[in-house]
Amino acid sequence: MKLAIIPARGGSKRIPRKNIRLFAGKPMIAHAIAAARGSDLFDHVIVSTDDEEIAQIAREWGAKTPFVRPVELADDHTPTVPVVAHAIQACEEILGSQIDHVCCIYACVPFLEIVDLKESWAFLNRSDADYCFPVAEFPSAIQRAMKRDEHGRTLPFYPEYEVVRTQDLEKAYHDAGQFYWGSKRAWLTNPRVHSSAIGYQIPGWRVVDIDTEDDWKRAERIHLASSN
Repeated sequence: MKLAIIPARGGSKRIPRKNIRLFAGKPMIAHAIAAARGSDLFDHVIVSTDDEEIAQIAREWGAKTPFVRPVELADDHTPTVPVVAHAIQACEEILGSQIDHVCCIYACVPFLEIVDLKESWAFLNRSDADYCFPVAEFPSAIQRAMKRDEHGRTLPFYPEYEVVRTQDLEKAYHDAGQFYWGSKRAWLTNPRVHSSAIGYQIPGWRVVDIDTEDDWKRAERIHLASSN
């Protein structure tokens, strides 16, 4: 059995209630649920939440909420892996079936595409990695990163690369923050997702990590531009 597990706690601080705030006419989490269901990859689409309003909206959009996430796994400091591990164990107990693989899909991913879920699943199956997740290329060379002192003076983090042409520097990638495929064994035993994975590359314009109001506004503008 394959599951999509969408973590969606109720206590988001920087954007209150962001998981169910309207984006493009529907609750933000509905975009993640729709992509998961539309992929036809999953036996169940599960939302892990501690919040009854989120749970109700998730059910209205076709997800299941067979358990309530414990309070100790719903604070600002809980990482993703323990949340998914708890969901796996709870679902096996409640649904009565053995889970093979899980795709953890974040709730705020309005630019998630079904093709990415399908192709990354195939990509993982062709490898011996524990996990697969989407990555995007950094828009600027990380070797040319700078810092600013209190007077605004700029200094390179890596002085040895200051006069090296950017086209001669190795490309670098970052986690797109959309979803993570992994086996049940991986989720239950290996918390080091980034060092145990293969990266499935997606275009940078579809990557917005929505944590602040500025992020939300940028995502809205990208959506409007891509819809026209």
